[in-house]
Amino acid sequence: MKMVSENKCFGGVQGVYSAPSAACGVDMTFGLFLPQEAEDGPVPLLWFLAGLTCTHENAMTKAGAQVWAAEQGIGLVFPDTSPRGEGVPNDEAYDLGQGAGFYVNATRDPWAKNFQMWDYISDELPKLLAANFAIDAERQALTGHSMGGHGALTLAMNFPERYRSVSAFAPIANPTESDWGIKQLSAYIGENKSDWSAHDASLLMRERGFDGPVLIDQGTEDQFWDLLRPEALASAMVDRRQDGQFRLQEGYDHSYFMISSFIEDHITMHAEALYS
Repeated sequence: MKMVSENKCFGGVQGVYSAPSAACGVDMTFGLFLPQEAEDGPVPLLWFLAGLTCTHENAMTKAGAQVWAAEQGIGLVFPDTSPRGEGVPNDEAYDLGQGAGFYVNATRDPWAKNFQMWDYISDELPKLLAANFAIDAERQALTGHSMGGHGALTLAMNFPERYRSVSAFAPIANPTESDWGIKQLSAYIGENKSDWSAHDASLLMRERGFDGPVLIDQGTEDQFWDLLRPEALASAMVDRRQDGQFRLQEGYDHSYFMISSFIEDHITMHAEALYS
């Protein structure tokens, strides 16, 4: 593992690191914020999964999360959204290929060799973090934005024993019925729609739900509303009587201004679950 940078941040350290990934076949970069409490022992960890076109850096620099994580004594990890580099497949469209891993394991060429983001996020990176940093692997939670909100919700409901809480900002909520989903799932996994259901938060919510705190924030002026399909997730939560909050934030759009406006609420919720 290579240290790219480390900076003092709200009494803790905001680092950026790179390490070879067996899952993705290339070096993968991630950001990790550790609060001052990590100097004395392992701290709980909140994952922030970013959206389309993003790298590890977007949420790390724009979400304003570190100040609240430092206050609560929890770590933050900001993974990249896909493998990158020479020889890694890509597409001219912004919503497929590099920067658009969609948090799935690709099974179709040319993507299958490198695009194993499900395994990277759910297995490989957690082990790397636990082995090298003061992270308490028994206390983890998930949040994310857009494509990352999709990833956070689907991971939480597929691994409920691992994550104590989950939240999302404007998640891609129903990808099996949206152009932000049908295109990518077809390319990465294939045309058999039965293989897609494990990666649709609305279907998973209706079928399984989540045994822990859930918080969704969705802006009413989100320019991608029709692609996100928030109504499908809200309906599934109501039908299942899921314990949680689905909040429509009047006037907010899809940007990081929305995220930074409500990130304190999300981190507070996760801290309560992680320290309960």
